[in-house]
Amino acid sequence: VFVFLVTFKYATKAKIPRCPATCSCTKDSAFCVDTKAIPKSFPPGIISLTMVNAAFTTIPEGAFSHLNLLQFLLLNSNTFTMINDDAFAGLSHLQYLFIENNDIQALSKHTFRGLKSLTHLSLSNNNLQTLPRDLFKNLDILTDLDLRGNSFHCDCKVKWLVDWIEKTNTTVPAVYCASPFEFQGRRIHDLAPRDFNCISADFAVYETFPFHSVSVESYNFNDDQFVAFAQTDTGYCTAYVWDHVEMVFRKFHNITSRSAVYCKPVVINNTLHMVVAQLFGGSHIYKWEEGPQRFIKIQDIDTTRVRKPNFVETFLLDGEWYFVVADSSKAGSTSIYRWNSNGFYSHQSLHPWHRDTHVEYIDAGGKPHLILSSAQKQFTFHSQITEMADVQMVKHFWVRRALYLCLTRFIGDSKIMRWEGQRFVEIQTLPSRGSMVVYPFTVGPRQYLILGSDFSFSRVYLWDDLTQRFKPFQELNMRAPRAFSLISVDNKDILLAASFKGNTLAYQHLLVDLSAK
Repeated sequence: VFVFLVTFKYATKAKIPRCPATCSCTKDSAFCVDTKAIPKSFPPGIISLTMVNAAFTTIPEGAFSHLNLLQFLLLNSNTFTMINDDAFAGLSHLQYLFIENNDIQALSKHTFRGLKSLTHLSLSNNNLQTLPRDLFKNLDILTDLDLRGNSFHCDCKVKWLVDWIEKTNTTVPAVYCASPFEFQGRRIHDLAPRDFNCISADFAVYETFPFHSVSVESYNFNDDQFVAFAQTDTGYCTAYVWDHVEMVFRKFHNITSRSAVYCKPVVINNTLHMVVAQLFGGSHIYKWEEGPQRFIKIQDIDTTRVRKPNFVETFLLDGEWYFVVADSSKAGSTSIYRWNSNGFYSHQSLHPWHRDTHVEYIDAGGKPHLILSSAQKQFTFHSQITEMADVQMVKHFWVRRALYLCLTRFIGDSKIMRWEGQRFVEIQTLPSRGSMVVYPFTVGPRQYLILGSDFSFSRVYLWDDLTQRFKPFQELNMRAPRAFSLISVDNKDILLAASFKGNTLAYQHLLVDLSAK
């Protein structure tokens, strides 16, 4: 007798998810009120979901991915403040999305990524001031967009939206700017991309030179771009050349000297000369010889006149070259030298005993002038500049045919002055405690001015055409700067900074499109 034991396995019917406690459901829709989180399960076949008065503030990534059949989603009158990237991931069938009457302050760039079927989107009556660039990218069949009731700040961050509204076929009801003042109350539809000035700039460290220096001068010779540094570490005058392949400066040549404080290049009749001012051992003039590829000393500068040089200026007057050495000693005298066919020769001694720190050549009112800065004496300029003490350096610049001076001071405020036909008139003061160097320069249409500081960050200012004044632009961290020079090469604008106590630095001027952020 055979006995067969047969085991029967009874199939159990799968449990169908119930409608969440805070929701009411029909065959294909759900309506939820006062939920503390997005429910994890719904009855199958839900294609429409409404949530109101929800008690959470952020919609996280993939929040509705378990409702992949949704075609309609309404999230109104909640307390949402933030919607994360890919919050609606997995909703490839969603056509209608309404997120209204919340307190949303920010959206992530990829909030709506993957909503390829979306035709209607409303973000009305939230607290949005801006929208991330290309927020609606890849919403290819979007036909209606409602942004009304938000407080848009119409600056560079909405420039892309202005451009998008102008080009899109999507219907967008009128949206208004809440700020800034110049756009307040204007329709975004009425703005144009040209209404926004979104190109800014930044000075970023490009190259670091591992030595201290007290002067830097850029020059062009034989179609190459050079810079000359007076190094305090070695006392040498060192030339660097721009490498067009590596896009950096590389060491080119040393002029062996004992205590160089200024290295001034000047090209006369296609011949390069270098005036090397030294604290000890006298100052000298060198000439570049192509044959041996080195600088050769051709002349000494009279040590009875120039005892303690601090700065060298060159200028061309009536077709003839001159250079001036500012002497900062008690017994020396700031002196002018004039070029003839054989070299530079003494031309004139200016006021002795003044401890001059800087000299600047300008043409004011059609007449050549030299401005001498004296750190311990009062500053005068044939009554054309108000008397002023503690002037370390004076530099001039032009803005639309108007001549300006900047006088930097170590203790008091620096001054900006404008030529008014007969004299210079003060128009602005700049805080500059600890400043021994000032440098005005232009990059494209931008007029800058940098004030070096021994006590804090050096400050870059940008000229404002509207107010005719300088405005703070950027702070640069460098130690005891003593000189600056701008070089433009290979589509790069590079500001070189000689540092007395730190590494010598090269900063690149970078243009930044604020509307691209």
